Amino acid sequence: MFNRNTGIVLAIALAAGLGLLLAQKVFGPAGNGGQQTGSIIFYPTPRPLPDFSLGQSDGTRLIPGELRGHWTLVFLGFTSCPDVCPTTLAELALAQKQWESIPESLRPRVVFVSVDPERDTPARLGEYAHAFHKDTIAATADVPSLERFATPLGLVFQKAPGKNFKANPNDYSMDHSASIAVLDPEGRLAGLMRPPFDPKMIASDLTKLTGKTAP
Repeated sequence: MFNRNTGIVLAIALAAGLGLLLAQKVFGPAGNGGQQTGSIIFYPTPRPLPDFSLGQSDGTRLIPGELRGHWTLVFLGFTSCPDVCPTTLAELALAQKQWESIPESLRPRVVFVSVDPERDTPARLGEYAHAFHKDTIAATADVPSLERFATPLGLVFQKAPGKNFKANPNDYSMDHSASIAVLDPEGRLAGLMRPPFDPKMIASDLTKLTGKTAP
């Protein structure tokens, strides 16, 4: 696994009754060059995302409007991932458990996007993601659609064929970014989290962004 994200710095703008002033009050001003605050690196200005459409594990579509109204964490991976994916999803699940008391209308979301649509059927993907936390949104799409979704987030992925790939087309892994993209409640790219991840810090930061007191 690898992380090819550049050192993006993010700041937070209006969303769900919060806005830039609250983000600055919670985390401090980002300044012209930006800074890391808690678990998140903020951009000076949130970046609108182009249209996208992914298939969720429940058969519905994940489109920009579905992510509005909540702070959202997006992580790329695949169900056959041996290390980074299960570790990260387990860490995110610990954070999710800490903000379960936040009303659903404000509760942060975690979106796990499989970059292995050849093997990750909707049923398999949903079962895998929900084993970590029932609220995790699981989605995937064909490779071109995944690239259109991931690239504006500063996330990358590619197939890594194994030694026997020619004889066995299933002998491959997926290299992908290990960072987590942070979307604001207007569905814009607002920040980035880089490993290693601290579940308590993530929970605290996202809870503050909802305007609630961290547990």
